[in-house]
Amino acid sequence: MNKKDIKILLVDDEPDILEIVGYNLSAEGYQVVTAENGVQAIKKAKKEKPQLIILDVMMPEMDGIEACEAIRKVPELSSTIITFLTARGEDYSQVAGFDAGADDYITKPIKPKVLISKVKALLRRLKPDEANKSILKIGKLTINRDEYKVILGTDEIILPRKEFELLSLLASKPGKVFKREDILDRVWGNEVVVGGRTIDVHIRKLREKIGDDSFKTVKGVGYKFVE
Repeated sequence: MNKKDIKILLVDDEPDILEIVGYNLSAEGYQVVTAENGVQAIKKAKKEKPQLIILDVMMPEMDGIEACEAIRKVPELSSTIITFLTARGEDYSQVAGFDAGADDYITKPIKPKVLISKVKALLRRLKPDEANKSILKIGKLTINRDEYKVILGTDEIILPRKEFELLSLLASKPGKVFKREDILDRVWGNEVVVGGRTIDVHIRKLREKIGDDSFKTVKGVGYKFVE
């Protein structure tokens, strides 16, 4: 996906942040839409359907945590990447943000080059061969990325967000071995520190729900989805 096709919603109640961050993102070639609070963020997210939302935590009317929770309930925005832009204490922001459905966080103040680097890292999962496929069908398995639904045969399977994203990634290219570091980067983001067993735990849960034969471990490398 080209930069000119990527839309970023920037939400902050500080005019200087909107101007500076917005300018740098626009200069990099992205489409930038802005909002000044959580209420505006939800309205513009529904209207613009951005690929990425950069969301401040502390804002009037509705804060970023509440806005993130509301956005995650909108089916057509379920795959939108959300990262928090915050100057609050890291402990609270990280825990509350991830619980609300955020993918990452960025701490203010931030240098433009670092910001662009983080944005690029978050958007790496939006590759053309995957971004344009909203529905994947592999045998009896159907994955609807827009609605976050998984159908196995005639049964709908409810998956937590990260399990869904992991399944969606592996199933996007059946037979392809995805390296562990690539999975962590694409599903959890390279700024999020998770334990070394995180992928293994999620794969085990998927095997229980989808079927053990659907996932193969390539020792020392990673995992692949088997048709």
